[in-house]
Amino acid sequence: MKTIVGGIEQIGYGAELLRNGEVVAFPTETVYGLGADAFNARAVAKIFEAKGRPQDNPLIVHIADPADIGKVAASVPETAVALMEVFSPGPLTLILPKREDLPETTTGGLRTVGIRIPNHPIARALIRAAGCPVAAPSANVSGRISPTEARHVLEDMDGRIPLILDGGCSDIGIESTVLDLSKEVPVVLRPGAITAEMLSVYLGKVVDFKGKVLIAEAPGMKYRHYAPTCACQAARSPEVAAREARRRMEEGARVVIIGSTPFVRACGDLPVIDLGNTPADCMRNVFSAMRNAEKTADLLLLEDFSDRREFYSLQNRLSKSTGGVVLS
Repeated sequence: MKTIVGGIEQIGYGAELLRNGEVVAFPTETVYGLGADAFNARAVAKIFEAKGRPQDNPLIVHIADPADIGKVAASVPETAVALMEVFSPGPLTLILPKREDLPETTTGGLRTVGIRIPNHPIARALIRAAGCPVAAPSANVSGRISPTEARHVLEDMDGRIPLILDGGCSDIGIESTVLDLSKEVPVVLRPGAITAEMLSVYLGKVVDFKGKVLIAEAPGMKYRHYAPTCACQAARSPEVAAREARRRMEEGARVVIIGSTPFVRACGDLPVIDLGNTPADCMRNVFSAMRNAEKTADLLLLEDFSDRREFYSLQNRLSKSTGGVVLS
């Protein structure tokens, strides 16, 4: 299969592919998605085939407009409407009871479905042109680093899918916050750019965070994710990172340290990638930095952000990249 990479001029072709049961990679503000008609079970199965991903993980269903939520959800509580007015389009996925005609292939066998409106003009134009809700996980091989540029998608999906829509670099850089509204108390199943504290302002109650589960209730909860092709560890401090880097380099390893501006500056003249100063900068740049570094490195040393609440969503991803290994 030949994979075409195009821009807005290919939206019509992408919509045609979706209507015909094919998959299309498209940009969002979080990461690039790999989409199919959410109501076409055979098309959704092609997503799993392209990713090499088990079919017991639910997919987020993307819609273009708030009025379309009833096409996917069986019921929409006032809480969901209020949150969508504030945060949509944007990086918030709401889990609601699913319609009976939504295939279990899309929801991983669950009675609920995650729904969001992406804040990217190409994504919404594609969904509108296709005329169907679009189920889409991140557009990478399962377990790999999420793609934030079209070239990242091509690295993983060349020859696997017919079309990649190029919308530039993702503005946010990590996946959406997933909020479960199907239970009595709203639960954040996956942290993201929209924090539990931000949601609590509008919910009027504390939003809990749910960690390890046996059955995947939201994307990204069950299998290893964000893994580079080389070894990857976290370092508690720049001193630890520099010491480990020098030790491994003396053994002949190629090492790259990745972290925030203060962290990498404290590492001296060692090979580093600066993610920026703020949590938003670091989230936006981290996956691209890891993909670039893995091409030449034997070991990535990532800054450990676990003691900094404002980096909580980023640390959630990095701890999966490192398998929880932290040097101190």
